[in-house]
Amino acid sequence: MVLIDFAARILKHKKFVVITFMTVAIICAIAQFFVSINYNMVDYLPEDAQSTVAMEIMEQEFDGAVPNARVMVNDVSVQEALLFKGQLASIDGVSDVTWLDDAIDIKTPLEMADSEIVESYYKDEKALFSFTIRDGDEVSITDAIYELIGEDNAMSGEALDTANSQQMAGKESLFAAALLVPIIIIILVLSTNSWIEPVFFLTAIGVSVLINLGTNIFIGEISFVTQSVAPILQLAVSLDYAIFLLHSFSGYRKQTSDPEEAMQLAMKKSFPAIAASAATTFFGFIALTFMKFEIGSDLGLNLVKGIVLSFISVMVFLPALTLLLYKWIDKTEHKTLVPSFKQIGRRVVKIRIPSLVIVFLLIVPAFLGQSKTDFIYGIGEQPESTREGSDLIKIEETFGTLTQMVLLVPRGDVVKEGALVQELENLDSVTSVLSYVNVVSPVIPPDYLEAEVTKPFYSENYSRIIVHTNTGNEGDEAFSLVETVQKLAATYYGNDFYSLGESVTLYDIKQTVEKDNVIVNLLTVIAIAVVLIVTFKSISVPIVLLLTIQAAVWINLAVPYFTDSSLVFVGYLIISTVQLAATVDYAILFTESYKEHRKEMSALAAIKKTIDEKIFSIAVSASILSSVGFILWLTSTNPIVSSIGLLLGRGALLAFILVVCFLPAMLLVFDRFIEKTTWKANFYRKEK
Repeated sequence: MVLIDFAARILKHKKFVVITFMTVAIICAIAQFFVSINYNMVDYLPEDAQSTVAMEIMEQEFDGAVPNARVMVNDVSVQEALLFKGQLASIDGVSDVTWLDDAIDIKTPLEMADSEIVESYYKDEKALFSFTIRDGDEVSITDAIYELIGEDNAMSGEALDTANSQQMAGKESLFAAALLVPIIIIILVLSTNSWIEPVFFLTAIGVSVLINLGTNIFIGEISFVTQSVAPILQLAVSLDYAIFLLHSFSGYRKQTSDPEEAMQLAMKKSFPAIAASAATTFFGFIALTFMKFEIGSDLGLNLVKGIVLSFISVMVFLPALTLLLYKWIDKTEHKTLVPSFKQIGRRVVKIRIPSLVIVFLLIVPAFLGQSKTDFIYGIGEQPESTREGSDLIKIEETFGTLTQMVLLVPRGDVVKEGALVQELENLDSVTSVLSYVNVVSPVIPPDYLEAEVTKPFYSENYSRIIVHTNTGNEGDEAFSLVETVQKLAATYYGNDFYSLGESVTLYDIKQTVEKDNVIVNLLTVIAIAVVLIVTFKSISVPIVLLLTIQAAVWINLAVPYFTDSSLVFVGYLIISTVQLAATVDYAILFTESYKEHRKEMSALAAIKKTIDEKIFSIAVSASILSSVGFILWLTSTNPIVSSIGLLLGRGALLAFILVVCFLPAMLLVFDRFIEKTTWKANFYRKEK
């Protein structure tokens, strides 16, 4: 009665409801342009992370920051390189330009200097400069640098990654949407009997997506991952709610001539299914908000908000809109464009034993493989086809990989500092070390020298040691060196030191997200299990459903390990939650139908009928979610977004295959056990 009253009130004021939602959507569409987008992954580390604290201290104590960009200039002499250094430093937003003259006295012949140090900066008449680009202005500053260096020279670095992400995010989101909307419309046209019905689906969810984007203005700032992924993911995951409602409305229109009564009945009938579907997704995404690495919690909060808004839009806005324009549905009816799926259940049931055997053979190696995948913790490398990708290769071909680390140690004990610097210089992966004791002199008191000489190395409280390494930014070798440097510093200064730099930041991200992985996956499974227990009033059904979807997740995430490819960890962590939360709906839809049929017929007959009835609906949902994933993968040059897309696309397909082939087999095998562990199962039993 409560639902009927609620539906009646909405439909009574349908014009007001539609106008209100459309007005809010328009306001939010404008407001989204004023939401700040953060492209810096470092900002999402916990405040107590070692590198976060170190960055704050260095900003307080020193003028210079850790270099975040490099430029290689070809065919220059030492004097020409010095002139270029001045030109580079004169660009607004470029600071702390470091070159060979900061490491050695270039007034003496280079042949007499340490060749390893010289070749870190100057080799084959090519000069390599390191410098810092100001946060927030990466695009304009990198454009100015490109104008200075032209096409023949090369640039790379963390700041350039950020600039590219900023430039491409908006364009790629629009491009992805331009490809995706026609594909979704085609899928929906095939799945309905009206040309206009898909427009209703997309309008209802599109309005909720716009409201979600606009209300981010109250949050103040969102991550680039959220900006790129959340709107499309919200559309794909919640489109089912609209499909459930309008399919139910179509069914009731055949039973009653009053469209308003048909809609009231449809709202009442579809509410439990839509609520259960939204609840599993809602609680799955809630788990992301518990991540300490806050890119996950940023995306999780946005998706949770999106699911709530989609649910409200489908249960309030869509019924009102449909009743205002239902005559258009009648006018644009067309014949069914997809052949009947009758008798497919009989064929699927025949392969139930092979399905069980294959999945159980795959599940253990898949579980082990997905935990041993080689992970990337940063943004990943750009493709070689891009200028950034080709420039990086050019730089590394000449100078190898180069990463800078900075140590901040207490100022005052020159002997201790000199001993630490000497040990750092002796490490295999360290190419050079810049500090007061080895660049200036350990015997000259800094107070006797001009501030310009001592400023790069000393603040009031700290001494700064810059370590150049050849390990790259991340990987086993880079992270091992971070641990070695930190242990060395600890032997001299205990816990009274700080380290920072891109490799240190990525090391901290690794430590953070590995802990997040356990917590988020556990919370996701528990939350969805509770929803399933309440929905099915059963202990066994949630186990069967979770095993089915979790098997699809493990197989999906194990593919990179068995194909010997690296996987962006943020993508892995997010998709392990998103795939489970988004695709468990297929299993719920299938099992609810099976349970109803099982009250009237045998297990085998119920499975066949359920497959015949539900395979098309599940295929529609899976094809939309899979299309979203693969389009994100194909259109995004950002490795994190691209990785999430590929995993989502492949995961939706795997979930569809397992729900259609493996789940029926599990329901048949455990039919008697499910009956005994389900409250008021009332399964049909043939009388003897």
